[in-house]
Amino acid sequence: MTSATATGTPVVVVEDVHAGYLPGVNILNGCNLVAHKGELIGIIGPNGAGKSTLLKAIFGQVNVRGGVVTLEGDDITGLKANQLVSRGVGFIPQTNNVFPSLTIEENLQMGLYQRPSAYAERLEFVTGIFGELKKRLKQRAGSLSGGERQMVAMSRALMMDPKVLLLDEPSAGLSPVRQDEAFIRVSEINKAGVTCIMVEQNARRCLQICDRGYVLDQGRDAYTGSGRDLLNDPKVTELYLGTLGT
Repeated sequence: MTSATATGTPVVVVEDVHAGYLPGVNILNGCNLVAHKGELIGIIGPNGAGKSTLLKAIFGQVNVRGGVVTLEGDDITGLKANQLVSRGVGFIPQTNNVFPSLTIEENLQMGLYQRPSAYAERLEFVTGIFGELKKRLKQRAGSLSGGERQMVAMSRALMMDPKVLLLDEPSAGLSPVRQDEAFIRVSEINKAGVTCIMVEQNARRCLQICDRGYVLDQGRDAYTGSGRDLLNDPKVTELYLGTLGT
């Protein structure tokens, strides 16, 4: 894992970003984030704090009205999703994250539509992490459970060999057992060398597995530190962990 003292150009930098959906109304109010190569970054905070909006600002799905987002030193602020995918940014939304009428294999192919010639190579990588997919490629995604769909969504995003993977609440709507499986899968993706930025409502579990965490409140990064430090911070525990996750 890359520590907070990592050197070299960070993979993603969010600097003083102001962003929102409606004219004149900002959800993010000067938000900052840094993710180094190989890190697993966790983002927690109360409802309405701007967690998902931060991911969407990175992925060009919300208007950034101030500040800058960079990818390996290049300004990517406001680029469209297809441009960001081609540059190595993967995004897994919380809902509607698979094509239910398509098979698992077709979903994976959709993830690689910009580089179809690399399908065999990337399929080998993805099934190396998610071995259970190998025998189920012809199964329709619509017949899968929520946890299985999450696995397919992660796999599809990995097909493009992303430099960074953005995950919006991968445990949302899952049973406790499936939630734990989702966190294990995120850890496995990260251990395979993919930098991950994950938004999560299950704050304690998120901080247990992430290298560094950010606590967002009212559109700003209120606290940041290693996952362990935030878990043990009395102020963070008092203000956030008592109401976020268990």
